[in-house]
Amino acid sequence: MNVSVTLADTESVLILSGRFDAHEVEAYRVTADPVVDVHNASIVVDLEAVNFIDSSALAELVRSMKHVRERGGELVLRNPSDPVQIILELTGLDLAFTIT
Repeated sequence: MNVSVTLADTESVLILSGRFDAHEVEAYRVTADPVVDVHNASIVVDLEAVNFIDSSALAELVRSMKHVRERGGELVLRNPSDPVQIILELTGLDLAFTIT
């Protein structure tokens, strides 16, 4: 999985691509945590190019969401690919996250 970051005044965007699974959770965390720690505004996770997501990755997104909320911000999932959207709906996480 590749993770890139775009920082702006009102939001920071994490752009993910590839498989987001247990093997990639640490790479996501190493990139996401410093962004969350520094930027209290909205954090957007762009999932358009993610072709697979597993339960470990979902748990990591939930952890990130809690981390952002503790700092008064919001974590938004943007453009989930069809496979990711299906998993979010099956797990009920589409109701927990703001998805745009």
